[in-house]
Amino acid sequence: MMSQHMYGNGTVPRRRAAMKLAVLGSLVLTVGVTGTVNAAPAKHEAQRHSSYVALGDSYTSGPLIPRQVDANCARSDHNYPSITASERHVDSFTDVSCGGATTAEMWQAQGTNGPQLDAVQRDTGLVTVQIGGNDIGFGSIISTCAGLSSTDPAGNPCEQHYRTTGYDQLSLKILQTAPKVARVLRAVHAKAPHARVVVVGYPDLLPDDGTGCYPTVPFAAKDFPYLRDTGKRLNLMLRTVALVNRAEYVDTYRPTVGHDMCKAPADRWIEPLAPTSPAAPAHPNAKGMQAMAQALVNTLKRGTWHH
Repeated sequence: MMSQHMYGNGTVPRRRAAMKLAVLGSLVLTVGVTGTVNAAPAKHEAQRHSSYVALGDSYTSGPLIPRQVDANCARSDHNYPSITASERHVDSFTDVSCGGATTAEMWQAQGTNGPQLDAVQRDTGLVTVQIGGNDIGFGSIISTCAGLSSTDPAGNPCEQHYRTTGYDQLSLKILQTAPKVARVLRAVHAKAPHARVVVVGYPDLLPDDGTGCYPTVPFAAKDFPYLRDTGKRLNLMLRTVALVNRAEYVDTYRPTVGHDMCKAPADRWIEPLAPTSPAAPAHPNAKGMQAMAQALVNTLKRGTWHH
């Protein structure tokens, strides 16, 4: 997570940082718009069976969801890649997703988990990628905002914290993560030139207005829209980067709206900071994984993938 004192208190550095943020944002969106025509993923001859490799972080691996099959990475055999592999009857399935992974772990080992990109082979037919949340400091954001909520429960202390430098630090962090995700996708294409590559977005964690959240989800009332919009900006970045790097995008946000961590246990697909179902705090439970798998399967059905 970026330091809030990164640029000090000078007005000129703050203006420069704000201008940089605006320029970077415009560039990402411009590239995204122009890329939708020329960078669409290629269509291939249909094959029912293929080899599938799943890359990602804890939103992919499914920490604490039964049955855990890799303690180092908190990986479940009922996460969305496993469900998808079963429904698609793939010939070969390799899941190297790992809790806590950033884009760096695509190239470097994480405990007993080797570099995730090592799992991608030249004949791999499908690769899903869900990464970027830890690059922007997801865990730190949750703990920071929860800790600040008591200072102004009716206000937006978290938003103010991330804007003390005169610009939104989280928006900048998302933009800085874009080229890292793009590099991952380029590496996947290089290793598996004929693979269908799919970027998976992050689900809806919070309701739009924070209704019914406190104290189960201890964020200040006016910070909910800020955190919700941060999640949407992260997904917009992932969608844009996918489009300009010959990958598809799976929207898991819209299918999970109405099942966020503030809902009653029977209705929630995302667990709150004190989970009541087997799942990590602020992460999908088994129902959430099923919903994400369905979104992925629906996307795969709309196209084809090959060996």
